Parts: sequence; structure tokens; C-alpha cells
Amino acid sequence: MIERGARSAAKRAVWQYCAMHPLDPLTADEITLVAARVRADHAPGDGWRFASIGLVEPTKAALSTWEPRATLPRYALAIVWNRATGMTYECLVNVTADRLTGVTERPGVQPNFTVDEYHECDTLVRAHPDMIAALARRGIDDMSTVLVDAWAYGDELAPAAYRDRRVAWCDVWVRGAPGANPYAHFIGGLRPIVDVNRMELLELQDVYDRGRPEVMGEYAPAHVPDQTLRADLKPLRIHQPEGVSFTVDGNELRWQRWRMRVGFNHREGLVLHQVGYEDAGHVRPIAHRLSFAEMVVPYRDPGFDHAPRTAFDVGEWGLGVMTTSLSLGCDCLGEIRYLDAVLPNSHGEPYTIPNAICLHEEDNAVLWKHVDHHAGAEVRRMRRLVVSFHATVANYEYLVYWRFYQDGNIECEVRATGIMVTTALPEGERSPHGTMVDQRTYAPYHQHFIVARLDLDVDGPDNTVYEVESAAMPVGDDNPYGLGLVTRSTPVRSEAASARDYDWSTQRAWKVASASRRNAHGDPTAYKLVPTGAIPTFLPPSSPVVQRAPVIEHALWVTREAPDERWPAGDYPTQSRTDTGITRWIERDRPLEGVDVVLWYVFGIHHITRAEDWPVMPADTVSFWLKPFGFFDRNPSLDVPPEAGRCHTPS
Repeated sequence: MIERGARSAAKRAVWQYCAMHPLDPLTADEITLVAARVRADHAPGDGWRFASIGLVEPTKAALSTWEPRATLPRYALAIVWNRATGMTYECLVNVTADRLTGVTERPGVQPNFTVDEYHECDTLVRAHPDMIAALARRGIDDMSTVLVDAWAYGDELAPAAYRDRRVAWCDVWVRGAPGANPYAHFIGGLRPIVDVNRMELLELQDVYDRGRPEVMGEYAPAHVPDQTLRADLKPLRIHQPEGVSFTVDGNELRWQRWRMRVGFNHREGLVLHQVGYEDAGHVRPIAHRLSFAEMVVPYRDPGFDHAPRTAFDVGEWGLGVMTTSLSLGCDCLGEIRYLDAVLPNSHGEPYTIPNAICLHEEDNAVLWKHVDHHAGAEVRRMRRLVVSFHATVANYEYLVYWRFYQDGNIECEVRATGIMVTTALPEGERSPHGTMVDQRTYAPYHQHFIVARLDLDVDGPDNTVYEVESAAMPVGDDNPYGLGLVTRSTPVRSEAASARDYDWSTQRAWKVASASRRNAHGDPTAYKLVPTGAIPTFLPPSSPVVQRAPVIEHALWVTREAPDERWPAGDYPTQSRTDTGITRWIERDRPLEGVDVVLWYVFGIHHITRAEDWPVMPADTVSFWLKPFGFFDRNPSLDVPPEAGRCHTPS
């Protein structure tokens, strides 16, 4: 039976359905209902944990027939595990009917780690006598200054004796003073290993003690010695006296010609659905779904402290659960609208992240301009809509911005900031695997591989992806000075041949073209993925990182759209050994011409660390673009008006 409170939540949830869009994230009432149903019918008692509860998104076919105020049954997938046995289960719940419709046992996998487990590991390790003794030998006796960060293992890197357990290895940090930065002082040579189900310290590896160098690792003004803040900055304020130009109706966002829906879940964080552009009174589809499906961060230092340090920030933890609340004037500047996010904790209880998503407009210099010496000057200011969220993953921050422009461009930008992992060295030594950033202290090199899942539907779902390259014509009678430049477009015909790499020498890009619609000039309407930030792995195929996530070996993959193919490094990358994601999918070698395709774009930051990144890192920026390429017949921003009384200067 469902408890009284849960029954009330069920009634409220059912009442909401007629007012909800099928892609709206689960509400707090729906999360409560799902957790209660799973507990009642499958997972009773305190020994069970919820890794996630999320909406099962309707298929495109179901969405195409849905009409407002109609009821489309809502389903949720709850991933739970039994801490006593270690078994993972996928529980499918019909939320509309309040019914558990299916349970799938998933032996041999580990679901994502949870924030609750992170804090429980910290509490356990700091209170353990072995840890207290190890830190005392290092001159640390105030355990309130100690921070323990839990990391997930790749299976091959976990100690063999523990590979059948849910196990975490931990970093140990210590604050120099109350309220100071714990990440300023890494306790190297010390690694706790924890059975996370039993919350038991299995082993404390104590390899070396290099002491604590005298470093200046503080960034908050109160803790920076002799800090004088700049006094020559005048206030910069953005004011829209008539309000913003966008509207938000529930999760639907409208701005200028753009239409989209804003979603959110525990794993990807922000998701953009049904992105379209109004053209001649009709909203033309561009993308069904845009999100980040994985983020792989290998540290490139083979020493004791860093060899197991590879984070799968999306699959092992989740960008959603790491999302932080945004503050006006700090994270977002201008006339701001916020959206909250609702997620479950590991007990299935909903909680809210206030101000999780920021919506605002920005001026971005000139959109287009021309000066004619007879007719005068015409100038238009460029404005863009920004949809953003920030995630704090232990010591690092990822700031994600999706920007929409008046000329039909879409830009996705990621800024990495926060605090680098650092390690002490013996006196007089240097590491070849990092940069010296303080006294006897280096920051190891590492890489951030971000996998964007781009389910584009350019003028509908039937698309073909072309690899577009530029080439110089050979010198000849028709090209005597070698000026001839041509482009070549090669279709990506099937999945087995879909793995592609960026080539600077040909300015390679990828174009997603409609199979059915052409523009006024006879060309297929299309959007082009303009790559930037494509980085090589510098890893051998035998590397455990590549074995678990071969998706990072290429800049682009193309697959046939399939609702169950969401995670390119597999559904359960925590403690994985081999890939169960994209390389398995492309073995089917499905044809890709004139069908519903998904692009998986791999980009990121090759972080050769700098002294200037310490003690807090200025944002490092990487981005890519989706640009209309024959999608319109001409510049779609000709209708942008000049600023009142400005930007039009007759001769």
C-alpha cells in the first residue's frame, strides 16, 4: 500500500497531467509517487537505495500525435540497488496509472554514485582510527579540517580483491585554517579504499609522506595574505526597462524566431528539446534533443596518486546532481529568469535546486553592417539568447552555455574553472607529467573529453550527414595561379564507417541535410556542425580509459536514432571494464542516408596546466557551432530592426 502522503501526491500528479507537456521533467509529486510504488512493490526496507528516478521520454512518433490538453501516459525509470546483495534493478513505473509495470535485473553492473554516498564516505574515513593515526603521523590532528573526496574506479584499476564490490577510492585534503581552501593541500601517498555498500574502510594505502609544502593556495579574499582588491572598476549594469524579449510558459521557451523546450535530469543536467526556428509563419524543426551524454576526464600522470584518476562525470555521478544554484550579478548578469530543477536523493525523496537554469539575453557586438558612401551606413546589433547551468564536480566547475542567435546560429560553449588537483614533490624534483605551480607543488596534465549528443531533425527526421572538406584545385590551364578552391561532400553511409576525425588541413566539418526539402536555390536545407576543441587522446588502444570509453577516440560518430541508445560509454560506466555503448551500437551497421540520425560530437580541453591556473583557474573556454547552411534562402536576420534612433545613418 502507498502511504497517505504518497496517495495525496499521486492525486496531485494525476491532476497535473492535462496541463503538462509529455517532455516536462518529473515533478516532486511524481518522484514521490514513483519511489513509493517501487518501495511497496519491489524494494522494501532501508537496505535499498535509489541511484536515479527519471522521465522515460516519449518516442518521436508518440509526440507527433500528441495534442495539448490530451493525456499521454507518463513513465519513469527508477534505478535501484540492494546494498546487501549489490544487485541493481531497473524499475519501470507507469506514473499516470501508479503502477509498477516491469523490473529488470542487471547483474554485474554498478549504478552511478550518489551525493549521499559521497558525504557518507567523507564521514566514515575521517572518523576511522587508521586514518586518524595516518594523519597524526603527518602532523594533522584536527579532523574537522580534513576533506575526503570519493572517486569511482575503472574495474581493471581496482584492486583485484574488491572488484565484485561497490568500491570507491578517495583523495585526502586538509584546510590550512577554518574556512580555507581544502584543495590547496593534497595529502599525497595516502589512499583510502571504501566498500560503499557496507560503508567499510577496506584498506588504507600509505605509500609515502612528502610533507606539506608552504603554498599560497587560497583564493577567497579573507584568506589571501596581503590581498588588495582592485579599486578602479566602475559598476557595469545591464538594464532592460521594458523587460525581456523572451517568454517562458512552463518549460516552453520562445525568443525572437526561436522555439524550444527546456528539460533537466540527474545525469545530463540541462536538456533542450524540440528546437525550431519560425520561418514564414511556420516553425521548422532543427533539433529534437541536445545534451551532454558523457564527460571523460583522464589524468595523464602514471604515478601512485593519479593512475586511477579518470572521472566519468556524467555516467559515474551526473551533471544534474552536481548542478548548483545561480546568483544574480555573479553567475548571470542582466534581466534574468530562472528555472528550478527537482531531483531525487538516494532515498527517493525529491529536493529542489533553486535557480538551476539561467535564461537571459546578451548584446554581442555587431550582427551585420555595411557602409555605403552614397546610401550611408546600416548597422544591426547582435543579440543572443543564453540558456545556461553550472555544475560543481568536487574541485572543478563546468559552466555550460547554449546560445541562440538571430541569424539561426547555435553555439554551445563550456567553461572549465575551479581548482586544479596538485601534488607535492620531494625537494629539488620536478615532474614530467605536470607544471610547477607553487613551492614543491605541481599540477598534473589532464584532458576533458565532452560528448555532445545532437539529435538533429533538420526540416524533419529524415536526414543525411555529409563530411565536407575544402581542397585546392591543381594548377593548370583553367587554374594558372592555383587560386581555385572547391569543396567535396561525402555522405556518411553507414554506422560502421561513421567514426570521423577533425582535419585542420581540409577544414573538415559535417553537414546534416534534409533528405526531402530543398531551398530556393535547389540545395538540400542543412545545418553544419563547425568543430572546434577536437583533441586527440594520446592513449594506446589497450588503455583502460579507451577500453571503457572508445567514444573519445574520434571527434564524431553518427548512429541511427534509437531511444535506448543514450549513453555512449554504456548505461553503467561505474567500475566498467569494456565499452557497452557506441562501439556495440555501430556493430549493427545500420544505413544512415535519409534516416533519423544522431551525431555524437567529442570535444574538450587538453589541459597543459599553467602557473596562472593556480590557486583558482580562470575559465578555460571551448565551444562548437551549429550553423544554418542553406537552411534559409538568404540572411534570416534582415528583419532585425535598427536600435531606436541609431544604427541607420543616411548619407
